Amino acid sequence: MFAAIGRGVARRPWLVIATWLLVAVAVIAAAPSLKSVTNSDQSAFLPSSAQSAQAAAVAKEAGFTKGATGVIHVQRADGGTLDQADLAAIGQLSQKLKAPAVTGVLFDPAQTVAPNGRGALLVVQFEGAARDEKVHDAVATLRTQTADALRGGPLKAGMTGEAGIDVDNTKAMADAEKIVTLATLGLIVILLLVIFRSPVASLLPLVSVGVVYGISQALVAIAAKTFDFQIGTEVQTLMTVVLFGIGTDYILFLLFRYRERLRAGDTPREAIVAAVDKVGEAISSAAFAVIAAFGALVLALLGFFTTLGPSLAIGVFVMLLAALTLVPAIITLLGEKVFWPTRTRADGKGHPGFARLGRFVAHRPAVALVGSLVLLGVLAAGALGFKAQFDPLAQLPAKMEATTAFGDLGKNFPAGVANPTQVYLKSDHPLAPAELQKFVAAMSTAAGVAGPMPPTVSSDGKVAQLPLVLWSSPYETAAMDSIPALRTAAEHAAPAGTQVSVGGMTSTFADIREITNRDLSVIFPVAGLLFLLILGGLLRAMVAPLYLVVFVVLGFLATLGATVYVFQGALGHGGLMFMLPIIMYLFVTAIGTDYNILVTARIREELREGRNPRDAAALAIEHAGPSVAAAAIILMGTFGSLLISGVSFFAEMGFAVTLGIALVAFVVSLVLVPAATVLFGGSSWWPGHRPTPADVLVEEPVLQR
Repeated sequence: MFAAIGRGVARRPWLVIATWLLVAVAVIAAAPSLKSVTNSDQSAFLPSSAQSAQAAAVAKEAGFTKGATGVIHVQRADGGTLDQADLAAIGQLSQKLKAPAVTGVLFDPAQTVAPNGRGALLVVQFEGAARDEKVHDAVATLRTQTADALRGGPLKAGMTGEAGIDVDNTKAMADAEKIVTLATLGLIVILLLVIFRSPVASLLPLVSVGVVYGISQALVAIAAKTFDFQIGTEVQTLMTVVLFGIGTDYILFLLFRYRERLRAGDTPREAIVAAVDKVGEAISSAAFAVIAAFGALVLALLGFFTTLGPSLAIGVFVMLLAALTLVPAIITLLGEKVFWPTRTRADGKGHPGFARLGRFVAHRPAVALVGSLVLLGVLAAGALGFKAQFDPLAQLPAKMEATTAFGDLGKNFPAGVANPTQVYLKSDHPLAPAELQKFVAAMSTAAGVAGPMPPTVSSDGKVAQLPLVLWSSPYETAAMDSIPALRTAAEHAAPAGTQVSVGGMTSTFADIREITNRDLSVIFPVAGLLFLLILGGLLRAMVAPLYLVVFVVLGFLATLGATVYVFQGALGHGGLMFMLPIIMYLFVTAIGTDYNILVTARIREELREGRNPRDAAALAIEHAGPSVAAAAIILMGTFGSLLISGVSFFAEMGFAVTLGIALVAFVVSLVLVPAATVLFGGSSWWPGHRPTPADVLVEEPVLQR
């Protein structure tokens, strides 16, 4: 099949290229913007069964949800106690602040001055969700007006809270995307120049993946509009890294095999047909393994995961089509000029360094196997200390206004005042003042509660909203840990015949944590099973797929453990962002399987040509090693660019995936997999049989080595 695809593309390369360009123009022109289907609010992705989502529904029905809120924390620049003149100035400031999409700025000295007298809060109510453009504009206006009003005086201020955090988070993500995109493109060009010493080969991924990137983004936006779902703000940055990383991998696999066939004496047209024939199956299996990994996310309950997986799967599928058609068509037109100004030399030898590694692994497989397992095992032990972090402020650069204002606020107020936990009491009859007061008194003494704020009652008197200020930051583990007990206390304190629900940001993150743990327990086993099925179909065996999956999972655990050692240990972080294991699963596990497939497919190819397991493993490392190494280095560079993004989560992800790719490529794929295949021998291919030349219809002469 793949030889037929290669021949068809080689006959009509201009037609293939023109078709791709026409499809790209049509799809991109018809698609809405990706920003129009993007949502930065994690609570929007919760299932309706979550109590925090139910609380949000009660609030909306009762008319409590007017829009996002924000808080402006004001203090003296010298850190001293606010005097009467300062309080008067703050009161005047609250009257001056006017901005579009703001219903009012509240300052009540009796309630919003800190007990220590060193800080005060101005509470801002916006007319819209935190992600709305008009709210973002209003935040910018309020920040500018506040700075202008206080300039030259003894006071300083900063805005944080829901709206302020969303604005700064959006800016940080946009800045990170620009940095990552530029760094990714630059690294790909530089590394390909070093590998092939050809400007043509270095620009090939940018052209082809650029077309795929445009089509993929458009298809995701169309799907989101058609099926009425939203995607997270991280998806666009992740898609950039995925497509340019994986796409460059697939192009490299083709280029290395194309060059190998040219060196063996094939004409350019014969070489590209042979490259698609030999590498097409491995690329397709690798792509479908990645698609299966991404697709398994649809089993998640958290909406962020269920939309992230299909979004990335769409991109990978389009990239697979391009790798089998668009890229070979471009190479066909360029011929040997794809490697200009270098020339291909006619020999069948691989890289001498990988030849030496191949001989070592083939002749000392037990040493290679045990040494690799010990290294990965030591790193994997660190995974036992993994702690999930849900704090959105931890993603922001330290100098962002929302971050610094929140830190200042925490010095003067209970940390939970920036985002109180909301308790809703609902009845089928108007609530009596006495029973509401009794409920407020009971909740004010609940564990973790610093104090209640004045309750609000709906217009019909049947729903009450009670804001509770927690001692802990609303995003800390301690605050989330207190939510189950708080919900139990609310149920016990609720008057007979009423329904109670606990909402707010802390409750939302507690639900996200619980649902994420459930999702991980489902997604990982399902993805492992899908990997086994795909590898089994490719290799027509059961034993080899089993140890391939075990090894790549070990690589995942080693990567997580090493990340824990560095960020939670050496750098003192309170935890790693809760999405990190899923991201690592997507890239380290799925892409690691790509490399395993390429090496194992090459071993099978060598066995089919009549070689024994030792020689097959040695030759597979010698000839597949350079393409795996080059692909891994480029992907490592791509993800490494996240380290300079300025966003903590991206820095964690950049380190983890860069290290993970290094481990699965250089330890798992090029050492563990060939060593195990040598040790297992013919048993690797059970219940089938060892591949032989008779297993394949050879349409072209076997390469002379």
